Amino acid sequence: MRKLTLTSIILLATVVVFAQNGTKLIGFDAMSMGRAGTTTGVFDSYELMLTNPAGLSFLDKSSVNVNFSVMSPKVHFQNSLNDADGDKNLFPLPAAGYVHKSVKKDCKLTWGVGLFTQGGMGADFLLSNEMYRAQTFDLNTESNTYYPVKGAYDLQVYHSKFAVMQAGPSFAYKLSDKFSAGISIHAVYSSMEFSMPFGMKPSIMNGQPNGMPGMTFGKLFSMSPDLHGFGYSEVIASADMSDLSVISWGGKIGLAYKASDKLSFGFNYTMPTKLNYKNGKATMDMSKQFEDAFGRAIMGFYQTPGMEGAPLDTAMKYVGMNFGQMGIDLSKGVKAEYDLEVGMKLPMSLGYGMSYKATEKLMLALDVEWVNWAKAFDKMEIKLTNGSSTNVNTMIGSPVLNIDFPLKWKNTVIVKIGGEYAVTKQFTMRLGYAYGSNPVPEATVFPAFPAVVAHHVTIGASLNINEKLTLSAAIESALNNKVTATNPSEVQSEFNGSSSQLSTMLGHLSLKWNL
Repeated sequence: MRKLTLTSIILLATVVVFAQNGTKLIGFDAMSMGRAGTTTGVFDSYELMLTNPAGLSFLDKSSVNVNFSVMSPKVHFQNSLNDADGDKNLFPLPAAGYVHKSVKKDCKLTWGVGLFTQGGMGADFLLSNEMYRAQTFDLNTESNTYYPVKGAYDLQVYHSKFAVMQAGPSFAYKLSDKFSAGISIHAVYSSMEFSMPFGMKPSIMNGQPNGMPGMTFGKLFSMSPDLHGFGYSEVIASADMSDLSVISWGGKIGLAYKASDKLSFGFNYTMPTKLNYKNGKATMDMSKQFEDAFGRAIMGFYQTPGMEGAPLDTAMKYVGMNFGQMGIDLSKGVKAEYDLEVGMKLPMSLGYGMSYKATEKLMLALDVEWVNWAKAFDKMEIKLTNGSSTNVNTMIGSPVLNIDFPLKWKNTVIVKIGGEYAVTKQFTMRLGYAYGSNPVPEATVFPAFPAVVAHHVTIGASLNINEKLTLSAAIESALNNKVTATNPSEVQSEFNGSSSQLSTMLGHLSLKWNL
């Protein structure tokens, strides 16, 4: 029963989360978010379980903490066919924790347990794609031949969701009055979905057409029409990948040094976490690709000497017969269902923080974090097995398809600067600014993963309602950032020279109850 309850809580709390730096939120509690999420060297919050567990040693009291944040992202995409905003949504980001501080003065151990929405990314668009257009055939009266004509665009769904939560215990041990070490050992739950027209190199089709020794379907589809090929530089499938989830383990090690009542330092190391998603389902539908190839084959038919003037039905039957001779029965379609596994990682990171109490009322803080995105988000390893379509299996040469989806993210440095001013004993004001270099390179940026924001401005306040209860609130604005893709894009051709934009507004509200 306990296992069922915990799983239910995690599933209910996991939401679509838009990235603040890569897939990482810059903070997890309203109190710290007012000062841009500076916590590594500021020892005043249960949030230390996710930033620097060693700092828990310097908390004054046990506490129960609840935080609720709401994010409103704005995404935009532009290429030669589109100039579109993504869906506008509000996404809840919950967190909660309990910290136990022993009342015994000689007890050196402080511990806590928490549940945090760590981060993620995602987007939803309806976009035009050159492949997805109605196709008819018109007669060229001069040559007495038929040719394909493209009609209106059929808008396609571009959807992604990558959400991450952490839950578990943290421990801090006070090695001296000024120095502490800590560790967090957390279960990591993540889910992922992905839907869009999916561009692939023809070379993935290693199956051999019947009666064509030395030829593969990949060569046939990429070969020039002058050599009786189709002339494609990529092939497109409508991809829908869902039901992906994983429970893994992650950890953080922290050190905390409180040099004096005015000056504190902190250090953290976050371990990399493997995310091996299993038991997913995928659909790869190449119907529009084959409709387009069929049109090109019709044109090839009429270029054959002596075929001018043949009825369109004759051309269609001839092309269908040719596909059949190669081992493709078009009556069975080219839509395949697969079992799906995806491999990804959450990155290792190193962080440093410090705080300085300049006056009795003013405290200043600085955090610097290096995030190893380059190793964690180099690619998504997609493994499709048990393909259901005999036609697709014939072209691929197997019911198994392995795809390395390029990400090639760059390492980032996140710098947070914040401060707070105690206006009265009951009321504290906060300001902050954070900069995190954009990890998404121009070569692989695309609208479904628009994790490109860099600059954040925050403001917040706390009200001590009484000796036990503190209410905190903060507003965070991640300023709009625009990234233009390279031409060519390493993802697929429709993103050549395209631009992706992201900005977000977040509201944070938290309650702290001192026990």
